Amino acid sequence: MWRIFLKEVNSFLNSLIAYIIIFVFLTGIGMFMWVFPETSVLEYGYADMSTLFSYGPYVFMFLIPAITMRMFSEEKKAGTLEILFTKPLRDWEIILGKYLAGFALVFFSLLPTLLYYYSIYKLGNPEGNLDAAGTTGSYIGLLLLGGVFTSIGILASSITENQVIAFIIAVFLCFIFFTGFNSIASINWWGTYANSIDQLGIIYHYNSMSKGLIDSRNLVYFFSVIGIMLLTTNLILGSRKW
Repeated sequence: MWRIFLKEVNSFLNSLIAYIIIFVFLTGIGMFMWVFPETSVLEYGYADMSTLFSYGPYVFMFLIPAITMRMFSEEKKAGTLEILFTKPLRDWEIILGKYLAGFALVFFSLLPTLLYYYSIYKLGNPEGNLDAAGTTGSYIGLLLLGGVFTSIGILASSITENQVIAFIIAVFLCFIFFTGFNSIASINWWGTYANSIDQLGIIYHYNSMSKGLIDSRNLVYFFSVIGIMLLTTNLILGSRKW
């Protein structure tokens, strides 16, 4: 597993993909937080990082599929996937190695945003007037959301050898899981079932964690979705052997 992980990480670092992804994410979020008047912290005068946690998921919705779209699609197109399966590695080790490599890039793209946290902390009046619990919960929620999006991207990449199609499938599934269930639940057809449908979506659990409430039910939800996506990927790749 770790050989696959290091191979994927080295592949990212030896290309422009990782650097472009991190640059685009930080630049986009930085523009929303500090430049655009409608969302700038400097304009509305509150010491919080809600802009990062509100817009971050939508930026991730496109950037993470761009990271993962090549992971299995490229192997299929190049004909190296079968060679990879002949190595003394279990299928789940290959999948987990690629998944952890993608998630590592997501993690490292978030690290520099701690500078934003420090800046807002210093700008607070009084200094440090910032909801630390809510910010911590939001960071954990954004990391877990990144983990879910990465697992969805891995699944999409295992379906097709076309990277563009893998990207489109991943973006669509990320959108459905993030906000689709919430939109469906808002339709006045479901009655008492509306809340249950809403809880199937990521945004319900993400918003709960953004309040600083690290509930075990939210953690179970995120890890369950990641597990289901990776197990489905394993089934899809396993079916190629028959």
